[in-house]
Amino acid sequence: MMNDDISSTRNAARIEENASLRPVPRIAIQAFCDTPEVASVLEQAAADRRMSKAHVKIHMGGPAAALDFYTSAPTPNLLFIESRDSREGILEQIDKLASVCDPGTKVIVIGHSNDVALYRELLRRGVSDYLVTPFDLYDVIREVGEIFLGSNSEPIGRTIAFIGARGGVGSSTVAHNVGFALSRLFEGDVVIADLDLPFGTAGLDFNQDPTQGIADAVNSPERIDDVFLDRILTKCAENLALLAAPATLEKAYDHGEDAFTQIIDVVRNGVPAVVLDMPHMWTSWVRRTLAVADEVVITVGPDLASLRNAKNLVDQLKPLRPNDSAPKLVINQLGMPKRPEIKPDDFKKALGLDITMALPFDPQLFGTATNNGQMIAEVNAKSPVASQFDQLAGLLTGRQTSRVGKKSALAPLLARLPKMRRKAS
Repeated sequence: MMNDDISSTRNAARIEENASLRPVPRIAIQAFCDTPEVASVLEQAAADRRMSKAHVKIHMGGPAAALDFYTSAPTPNLLFIESRDSREGILEQIDKLASVCDPGTKVIVIGHSNDVALYRELLRRGVSDYLVTPFDLYDVIREVGEIFLGSNSEPIGRTIAFIGARGGVGSSTVAHNVGFALSRLFEGDVVIADLDLPFGTAGLDFNQDPTQGIADAVNSPERIDDVFLDRILTKCAENLALLAAPATLEKAYDHGEDAFTQIIDVVRNGVPAVVLDMPHMWTSWVRRTLAVADEVVITVGPDLASLRNAKNLVDQLKPLRPNDSAPKLVINQLGMPKRPEIKPDDFKKALGLDITMALPFDPQLFGTATNNGQMIAEVNAKSPVASQFDQLAGLLTGRQTSRVGKKSALAPLLARLPKMRRKAS
């Protein structure tokens, strides 16, 4: 009886001690455990209210099972790997795992010996932390929080801005289908922000009619935080939410240069992928948003106006994004019967960009999806177009579904490892 009282007092003290732990953002977490005890603790952590936004999957089998699994699947935002092997064995396992780890994936190794030398070697290989058993659910939540919510943590989300070279080329359709593909392929939350406030079509495309959306955030910047964001997001599908545009003309939408900066920052601090559906216009805030996005996708039609406007966009973006990758170029509506078209090679030569994706003119498929409020993959999952959207989603996030030629997130640090060792010696 006395032992029960002591245990109860300790639990109450532990709960009080960890009352200030912050909720974990909307990230994908997977674990490959070697013992049922560790799996049980991770399951308890996953069930805690502070982990309610995270997508957690726990597997058994340790490093070997993880290596086999991720040979043909993308890795999550955070990966727990438990091993009971020796120091040399664990390091060898991590080196092998590096070959299948997607860029941006954080790795926490769980071990059973308090080995400082092993800890240092793991950090040199790019591992985020080494967690030694025994530990409890609060330790797990704290570890995740320190990685993704710490003062030195980078934003979780990758922002991808989609803009059309002219009206009617289908930039919004591309943006929405890529966002849908991201949410299905990578098991992490995706937010589509429709920034075309007067004429946005995201609500129609996803068959949604939300009462709140991005206009509420823009009009109340002082209220923007995680709680407010949860209230104005509209769930469209598994792992997919929408910041819808009001799509009304009751007021003029005149915004300053930084009008959308704060809301985008809040969203990307809690969500792995943010798709920005940009309007076809050129204002100070459009320019600013394109300048700070992680990736920019320009959609064109096979016509002269698209070519001219795309050239202007590319020329403007080069000095705005001197240290970023070039915009991705999508040619839409190729092959319309009896219509003279500018060839993709001509776009490539004029813009100095490779063609990232060329979508065929398929009025039946795209028209059915639009009229039904569905994505292409929902209308016909086996369509080559659906596969193209999947491939573009992987390319834009660096999280490929194919392992051919993929660079590991740990590769840069592994490449430096011999130099580090020479310096240490």
